[in-house]
Amino acid sequence: MANIIWAIETAAALLLIVLILLHSPKGDGIAGIGGASHVFASQKSAEKGLNKLTGIVCAVFIICTFLLGFGIVK
Repeated sequence: MANIIWAIETAAALLLIVLILLHSPKGDGIAGIGGASHVFASQKSAEKGLNKLTGIVCAVFIICTFLLGFGIVK
């Protein structure tokens, strides 16, 4: 059973890395100088879906970590 949890945790970790890298940067960058940073402040539906998926994968990763860390699954 522990091997299955390890596999799920590894897959979640790799997927979490990819999902975080897919996010758009939140900083103003060079647009903050001219005051144009608020033009691109709205969040599209794809970004909302990506945020939701990242949260779900993060929750799966944390649950697997607790199960393995506290020795609940052997």
